[in-house]
Amino acid sequence: MIIWLKIREDSLEELVRRLNVVVHKIDEIMQQESSPLCAADISPDLRKQFAFLSGGRGQNGSPIIIFPEYPTFGELEEQEFQNVLTYLTSVPSLSSTGVGFILVIDRRQDRWASVKGTLLRIAGSFPGNLQLVLVLRPTALFQRTISDIFFKLNKDEFKMKVPVIMLSSVTELHSYIDRTQLTQELGGTQEYCHEKWISHRTAIEGFALMVKKTAQTLQSFGTELAETELPNDVEATSNLLTVHTEKKDKMKEDLRIALCQGSRLLESINEPLVKDPDYTMNQDELENLATVQRLLGQLDETETAFDDFWDKHQTKLEQCLQLRHFEQNFREVRAHLDMVYDRLSGFSEIGISPAHVEHILKELTNHEERACEVLDRALTLACDADQLIEASHYAVDSILPKCSELRAVCEEISSVLKAKKAYLLKAMELHQCLEKATKWCDDGIYLLASQPVDKCQSQDGAESALQEIERYLETANQHKLTDLNGIWRDYESVLTQDLRDQVDKVFQKQLSMQEMFEKRRVSLKKLAAKQTRPVQPVAPRPEAIIKSPISSPAHREKSIEGDIINGNCRKEEIHLQNDGSRHPSVSDEEENFAVLRRHVMNELLETERAYVEELLCVLEGYGAEMDNPAMSHLIPNTLLHKKDVLFGNMPEIYHFHKKTFLRELEAYTDYPELVGRCFLERMTDLQIYEKYCQNKPRSESLWRQCSDCAFFQECQRKLEHKLGLDSYLLKPVQRITKYQLLLKELLKYSKGCEGEDDLQEALSSILGILKAVNDSMHLIAITGYEGNLSDLGRLMMQGSFSVWTEHKKGHAKVKDLARFKPMQRHLFLHEKALLFCKKREENGEGYEKAPSYSFKHSLNMSAVGITENAKGDNKKFEIWCNSREEVYIVQAPTPEIKTAWVNEIRKVLTGQLKACREASQQKSSDQISQLTPTSTSLTLSPFKTYPKTLKKGEEKKTELTMADSSTAVSLKNNDKVKGFSKASLSVDASEENDGYSSAEDPMNSDPEDEGGKKLSPGRYVVVADHDKNGPQELTVKSGDSVQLVKEGDDGRWFVRNLRTNKEGWVPAANLLTLIGESKSSQSLSSSEGSGSGNLSTSSSCSETYTSFSDIKA
Repeated sequence: MIIWLKIREDSLEELVRRLNVVVHKIDEIMQQESSPLCAADISPDLRKQFAFLSGGRGQNGSPIIIFPEYPTFGELEEQEFQNVLTYLTSVPSLSSTGVGFILVIDRRQDRWASVKGTLLRIAGSFPGNLQLVLVLRPTALFQRTISDIFFKLNKDEFKMKVPVIMLSSVTELHSYIDRTQLTQELGGTQEYCHEKWISHRTAIEGFALMVKKTAQTLQSFGTELAETELPNDVEATSNLLTVHTEKKDKMKEDLRIALCQGSRLLESINEPLVKDPDYTMNQDELENLATVQRLLGQLDETETAFDDFWDKHQTKLEQCLQLRHFEQNFREVRAHLDMVYDRLSGFSEIGISPAHVEHILKELTNHEERACEVLDRALTLACDADQLIEASHYAVDSILPKCSELRAVCEEISSVLKAKKAYLLKAMELHQCLEKATKWCDDGIYLLASQPVDKCQSQDGAESALQEIERYLETANQHKLTDLNGIWRDYESVLTQDLRDQVDKVFQKQLSMQEMFEKRRVSLKKLAAKQTRPVQPVAPRPEAIIKSPISSPAHREKSIEGDIINGNCRKEEIHLQNDGSRHPSVSDEEENFAVLRRHVMNELLETERAYVEELLCVLEGYGAEMDNPAMSHLIPNTLLHKKDVLFGNMPEIYHFHKKTFLRELEAYTDYPELVGRCFLERMTDLQIYEKYCQNKPRSESLWRQCSDCAFFQECQRKLEHKLGLDSYLLKPVQRITKYQLLLKELLKYSKGCEGEDDLQEALSSILGILKAVNDSMHLIAITGYEGNLSDLGRLMMQGSFSVWTEHKKGHAKVKDLARFKPMQRHLFLHEKALLFCKKREENGEGYEKAPSYSFKHSLNMSAVGITENAKGDNKKFEIWCNSREEVYIVQAPTPEIKTAWVNEIRKVLTGQLKACREASQQKSSDQISQLTPTSTSLTLSPFKTYPKTLKKGEEKKTELTMADSSTAVSLKNNDKVKGFSKASLSVDASEENDGYSSAEDPMNSDPEDEGGKKLSPGRYVVVADHDKNGPQELTVKSGDSVQLVKEGDDGRWFVRNLRTNKEGWVPAANLLTLIGESKSSQSLSSSEGSGSGNLSTSSSCSETYTSFSDIKA
């Protein structure tokens, strides 16, 4: 910067000096110091033409000033007279004016008084030197005589130091001045135009003033430029260079305009010569021409001086801009180099397996590629810096250290990168040796486990198995680790404590394998030596499997002696029966499972690493490119600012798996049966997939709109991917579903292991996440719901059902039709409400094909009751509210789905019960006694109405009833009863807790149900075909009417077919109570009518309990 300031001061001083010279010379040319008057200032006085310079010269070169006939000369004001004479005497060159002026006064038409006044005025105020005064006296006889007399008498009054000659005619004048130097009015031949003379003088002086102002302006502009402080950033420096360049261009334009004006003035002065080559310019015209030429020369000097200054100034600004670019690039490159070095420092692991080392090496290679780009950029920047130094940049002292620093850091990174790569390659070599030895041991386990015991009982079979073992042992030298000391020596640089332990385990495993093979060889040799009697192999009893408690991976490693995973084979005694035949031991089975667990674990880790790599590839190859200015022109408007829509929370998923989940999974490499703990600990974090899946439809829609754009094609080309981005956007969805498959496999091979329960819980949790994801995808498709779905609590379940409705207040015909015409509804069960929606048609492709749901109505769970079995169908159940004024018969696709929904609704109602019970416990005892009814009611199915003696000590069950606007609690006694059959009509009903309600009317149940009267058989309609499977069964068709004779103990009824008049057993689930026989929509009597109990809940032959087993009466 000091050098720059010195150069700046020198260039400014040079410009100021040269332009000062120009200004001074212009003043000299125009004689501004002696006569500051300009023609433009006294133009009206000059135009009176009482005196003028004709351009003539005397014999010695004296300028001639002519005073022509001017009748009103005496009336001129003194200032006018003085200004004109002063200006006229300043026009000729100094060399001419030094000789003196010749005045020619023409008073031929005037009087002596005028002559005398003119002489006196000139004598008193002429500003220049006089050489000769020639007066053409009046030509009139009287005036001429008077002039002669009075001139002689008054000669001394004129006080002139030069002779004053009175001339009688122009002829006498020609004897003093050559005719060529006189105008035509004085008998000469010189052409003179006063207006043209004034015009030339005005133009010359204006041009001179322009040249002078231009020089002064450039001087000021140069000072302004030189004193401008240089910015410290690229943008400001670039803007300053642009502003200064624009100002320079304006100055150059002013110079061009001045040059054009001078050229036009020069052409005007030379115009007579152009018209008449023989034309001879007078002395004044020649001096005008020389003046303009000198002014043009000064203008050229001004432009040259400014150009020289600007070249230096522009060079400095450009160098400053180059320096700012270099400094900015240096900061960016230095930051990238630091990032590369820090990332490189993170490659300190040597891996736990060849796949892991290969993964790390692949990451290092990828990092190396990115690092090489940064190194190339750094070295290129250093070369640019060298060019700046060679170009004599003013900031060499600042550039040179940075250039050296870049090269030093690049060299250091390259050496570290090379060392890291060699380190990992060495580690991979050792890991491959260990893996080869481990695989050889595992294959040996497979070999021993695959040899069938029964075939080995024969001599040929034993010999064949022995030969198979011998062949396998021959490959030992190719796979086994032989020289332990050699390994310590050759791989000392990469041997960490963990790797040393792993080497020891592999050696121990080899020893165990050799011991197992040796024992097997001994057994087989005995079998091959003599013929043995075949022995039936006996499988080990389950309780014989040895289960050792394992609290942690470290404890497992120490406590289980002989575990094949830890490098030891369990030493089991080989039992020989008869002729030494060997039964398969528990150890073999455990070893097989251990190997299979390791295979599944390896698959989990390898696919996890690949998954992380794919996510990184997508985020860098597509996501980062969306922010790359160089790619912005390829991005369509539809995709602009839609990065979050396209990728969702994929960055969050990547960072979780990269920094947390993968590392924790790798910690369980040797203990795959315990990996369930890792999943359980991170189950909350895995819920981030729900957000990703919810965004997937938007992402899919955006992708289809822009899939053919050049941006995606260019990114795919750079990544060399065969598949498009949409395939990679599906990876997270595929990954979260893959976990449950891998956990199932691990669970299958971990029976009896310590981590079995954790694996089972982890599998259940993963399935729960998948269900939550699936449910949320449906939930966001609901339209038309005016409230906030989040206010309804957690979504418990969702699914499609057939729904019938029955309403007390409805018209009978509408009600009956509704019972046979189901509506297709999609139900959403929340903690606080049950939503009924209509599923709309699916349109589009992929995720766009997801259905939408139109909201129809909802039920508040605080006012809902359920009947678990309805309409003689094991897939149906009832949901009702408002004291059964509204009843919804729901048919599930399968009995299992129905059971799951009933259980989930039961959980919701149970939760409400607990909340209500806690509220009721806060009330006083007298309030509780008032709220407890004196009598109890029970609603039972017709096959639960033959109570027998209650079991001794059996506790009574209670029922809770909640109203929407009340907290009253009603308790009902619900004794366990047994009907004349243990089977119900639709499904196998339990002895208790068959129905739940949170808002059931206590009077809804019939008091006769408590009387224990026997229910008479009734008439029913068959709803499903049934073919006889035995001699006592009856074949019935859907729609047949049957008469119930008796109920069996196995869920079947003995009925009479009224159509065929045949009797036999049929499943109760195939029957539906005949509607025509029912007394109301809620009860149905048997055909015999007397002493019969009522069939409850819309003619369903099922129990409608509203009791909870955890409340005592």
